Amino acid sequence: MNPMLNSLQPYPFQKLSKLLEGIIPNPSLSPINLHIGEPKHATPDFIRQELINNLDGLAHYPTTLGAKWLRTSIAAWLVKRYRLATINPDTEVIPVNGSREALFSFAQAVIDAHRAQPPVVVCSNPFYQIYEGAALLAGAIPHFLNTLVENNFVLNYAQLPDATWSRTQLVYVCSPNNPTGRVMTLDEWQQLFALSDRYEFIIASDECYSEIYFDEDYPPLGALEAAHRLGRDGFPRLVVFSSLSKRSNVPGMRSGFVAGDAAILKKFLLYRTYHGSAMNPAVQAASKAAWADEQHVIENRRMYREKFNTAMSIMTGHLPVTMPDAAFYLWVKTPLSDTEFTQKLYRDYNVNVLPGSYLAREAHGINPGENFVRIALVAPLAECVEAMERIKDCCI
Repeated sequence: MNPMLNSLQPYPFQKLSKLLEGIIPNPSLSPINLHIGEPKHATPDFIRQELINNLDGLAHYPTTLGAKWLRTSIAAWLVKRYRLATINPDTEVIPVNGSREALFSFAQAVIDAHRAQPPVVVCSNPFYQIYEGAALLAGAIPHFLNTLVENNFVLNYAQLPDATWSRTQLVYVCSPNNPTGRVMTLDEWQQLFALSDRYEFIIASDECYSEIYFDEDYPPLGALEAAHRLGRDGFPRLVVFSSLSKRSNVPGMRSGFVAGDAAILKKFLLYRTYHGSAMNPAVQAASKAAWADEQHVIENRRMYREKFNTAMSIMTGHLPVTMPDAAFYLWVKTPLSDTEFTQKLYRDYNVNVLPGSYLAREAHGINPGENFVRIALVAPLAECVEAMERIKDCCI
């Protein structure tokens, strides 16, 4: 077996199950689960119907590159959403089976573990654990950039010395961020691009939450848009990962895309040809329809906006909580340790949240997720309201 498998930590939800093992939740209250970021809004009927209408496609092997009409649909969405001059659907877009598998496999394709010095993969901290696992199994060493509430979760690249940056081959960023909900600024992108130019590392931008935001006039800045605004033609050393899961409430469809630097994607496509990760033809058809429609996404945002506005009105004054820039998480400072608060909330109020320390690693002397919890406002409005009332009671 690959010895690096022994370096992988249990997934956060496995740790949560262990933490709550043996605790009997209050039987007088119905359970409310806000620990996992799984969208609960209904899948739009037109997407379901498009999937059904194209089931005959199951009789054919799909190509790894996907259908031209799907790539063209994704490219058109990218140009409109991020105000790009153009993007080539033949060389700068590849459909993938959800962003998760692509984020993991990307490291396996781009990391060169045969250099004299062990390679480094950098990501923010707290983070999505796939980044760490992808780095370790590619033979790289993960290094972390702590994002702290006192600095508004800004990426401070100075935390790592030149000696580390010089070994860095890949940087994972997540914007809007999981779990903090923060969106990177143009200045942060400019600094990161400058580091990429200097040290020649690749940037993998995880943007699966890009379409969950609260002001229709101000969609979050994306990496491709930042590159375009800064005159970085061809998106050098930049690849973006996106998904329909949160945008269109189809997490089970496993549909997303990667887009960016054509030279990198050419090699990644070669890797994927061997990896066996072509998208189901029926899913491709349903995905094309989803990327072409915005009305269902606007309605999706309306529902999240209603839940967040209500949650903020209930929680303000009881816990130090602030509205995120985007995504569907509240990242909340706890009055006692995050694990004790999670146990108490589960035992006394039958509400399940995720300890923030499970989403981070100790780096630079601290675990930046410690004494925070992540609350996913994915349940129906009534359940979210009830959960917020219970959390408020837990803090009194």
